[in-house]
Amino acid sequence: MTATARSLELARAAAEAAADRLAGEVLALDVSEQLVITDVFVLASGDSDRQVRAIVDAVEERLRSMGAAPVRREGVTEARWVLLDYADVVVHVQQAEDRRYYALERLWKDCPVVELPESVTAGAGRTEGGDRTDLGA
Repeated sequence: MTATARSLELARAAAEAAADRLAGEVLALDVSEQLVITDVFVLASGDSDRQVRAIVDAVEERLRSMGAAPVRREGVTEARWVLLDYADVVVHVQQAEDRRYYALERLWKDCPVVELPESVTAGAGRTEGGDRTDLGA
């Protein structure tokens, strides 16, 4: 089973919102074959707690405008690793240091990468052709 069209739509919107706040290493993974609880993980990095909060706010605002609200939010107070759970899409926004340490990309490396708009991938820490970067690919 692959991610639903709605899940992909929300994931791409979340990725665009994160990129609008200059998130680094924005990536979406179709985890639907591996997990029954969600379809897509969206991963993004911020350089500070302030930037992580700004990314989270932008994602929530964008998805709210699409009629989606998180069923769970974790980590907002410390803003080192914030998890926004939209059921079909889970957004992980981490400080860059934590992103490298936990390397979710490496843990989920067998999952297909969701194609994101060029506005997200251009200059956002991805290599030409949409390959994953050195964060664990």
